[in-house]
Amino acid sequence: MKGPPRRHHEFSAPFIRRPIATSLLTAAIALAGAVAYLQLPVSPLPQVDFPTISVAATLPGASPEIMASAVAAPLEREFGHIAGINEMTSSSSLGSTSVTMQFDLSRNIDGAARDVQAAINAARANLPANLPSNPSYRKVNPADAPIMIIALTSTLYGRGELYDAASTIIQQRLLQIEGVGQVSIGGGTLPAVRVDVNPTQLNSYGLSLEDVKSMLGKQNANMAKGQLANGMVTADVLANDQLLKAVDYKPLVVAYHNGAAVKLSDIANVLDSVENIRAAGYMNGKPNIAIIISRQPGANIIDTVNRIRAALPSLRATIPSGMNMTVVLDRTTTIRASVFEVERTLIIAIMLVILVVFIFLRNGRATLIPAMVVPVSLIGTFGVMYLLGYSLDNLSLMAMTIATGFVVDDAIVVIENVTRYTEQGLSPREAALRGAKEVGFTVLSISLSLVAVFTPILLMGGIVGRLFREFAVTLSTAIMVSLVVSLTATPMMCSRFLRHKKDERHGRVYNFTEGIFNRVLDRYKSSLQVVLRHPAITLGVLILTIFANLFLFTRFPRAFSPSRTMAPSSAISKVRRTPRIKPCNWPCGVLPASPPTTRRCHRSPPLPVAASARRTVVLSIWR
Repeated sequence: MKGPPRRHHEFSAPFIRRPIATSLLTAAIALAGAVAYLQLPVSPLPQVDFPTISVAATLPGASPEIMASAVAAPLEREFGHIAGINEMTSSSSLGSTSVTMQFDLSRNIDGAARDVQAAINAARANLPANLPSNPSYRKVNPADAPIMIIALTSTLYGRGELYDAASTIIQQRLLQIEGVGQVSIGGGTLPAVRVDVNPTQLNSYGLSLEDVKSMLGKQNANMAKGQLANGMVTADVLANDQLLKAVDYKPLVVAYHNGAAVKLSDIANVLDSVENIRAAGYMNGKPNIAIIISRQPGANIIDTVNRIRAALPSLRATIPSGMNMTVVLDRTTTIRASVFEVERTLIIAIMLVILVVFIFLRNGRATLIPAMVVPVSLIGTFGVMYLLGYSLDNLSLMAMTIATGFVVDDAIVVIENVTRYTEQGLSPREAALRGAKEVGFTVLSISLSLVAVFTPILLMGGIVGRLFREFAVTLSTAIMVSLVVSLTATPMMCSRFLRHKKDERHGRVYNFTEGIFNRVLDRYKSSLQVVLRHPAITLGVLILTIFANLFLFTRFPRAFSPSRTMAPSSAISKVRRTPRIKPCNWPCGVLPASPPTTRRCHRSPPLPVAASARRTVVLSIWR
């Protein structure tokens, strides 16, 4: 007499008995992943924020030696008291000093910025009294290169007018675009009036350079003019004191000599120019102003560049028609190509996995199960990536490609065991319940073992650990999602799709491949018997292979990444505190993001967002 039917209390049983709910759960995982995929940012590498702060100070006319000793040295002494600095480099050039500090990766960048500001305030007493302004700092990420560089050129306008249009019109509009974090202007400076004083003429009139400087300051002051009033009416005196062109400065009276007025044009050459004549940029041999665009942290590079390109026609309409805008650098070209290549490789890998499964199973119904489970597992991983703040980059997509071979293993184990029971005569549902129960713990142990393999990557420190952390988490997530799908959707689909008929006839292709598999199995049996008869030789070959691998491992060259340049990137260069000035004899295209400060021709540092409405006057002496 048979007892009551045995109840199955394994994990997969509820999902096998409720196919509609299981199908909805599987569809929800796929839908959530698909929506997250469309929202994930795209970048070449994972977003790693390096706690780096750059401090800049300017002292017009000071030599590199003076900047290094009088400006850089006091700042470095105060910065040396800040905790967590891994590296501090400084570079000094004519009139400017830059100090770059890279902090430990565990250091909070906002806390480091407060310490830097406090150190600047402490060093102010030791800095030169004629420093025009306090040193300024900004948070930088040397790994986040500009996403686009636009060149502004013209045959009708000078460098000053180009820079003025770039800083007052184009820069403001670009900063309003979603995803744009910073816009820097290089290759020139704002327009200015230059007064080149002739010392011989100045001495002949008994004047000094301080007299000229004082006169220029008074004539160009923007101050209240006063009021005219009587008993009934009060009127304000309004006048524009600002002189914007060189022709307005020439007739100014500097002093009187022997009863005659000494005009500025008598002792100096006054001309319209720019604030810094040593800041220059060229494109194809023509002067240009470089507009360097960086993205916000975590922004989608491709979407941001698309928005910028869409805004270019309206930007061209806001500047004079004689100015031309040309895109000279677009980082998305290589990013689009690399991401597309990895995505194509991922799709090919999924198709190959399904094809191999079909070749060995030779059953369309059975092949349909991994053909659905593998994409769902990978697509569901995108949802977890979105929640973790990850991006679609080369490393995360490489992890997805590698995970394709892992996620199919769980489904194959379940399908093979269920198929075995169907061939024994059990119904598909009973075979799914019994087969999933037997291999449930096996699938769990396989998945946890694979995750444990990648756990040490999460414990790695430094830049390499930060970069590959996203790779390890993405791969582990795909394996865990595959575990859930393999214990829920896979046995449910096995109970619905798998069928076995007694005395089933197979076609020619099945019989042909069956003969091949039997011959391979016979060869494997014979080779295995040989190995088992000679255990000493087998162990010797194994030990020799291990030592050969260790020897070859020590001989392989080591590098952070393959020696192939994929896209331009910025870098921090260490230079001497007191560099030897060399003439600029190299062709200037769009100047690099971090040009050597040991050359006279270099890109100017980023200027304030809003240009001053007042024209700068630069006073110099003839040589």
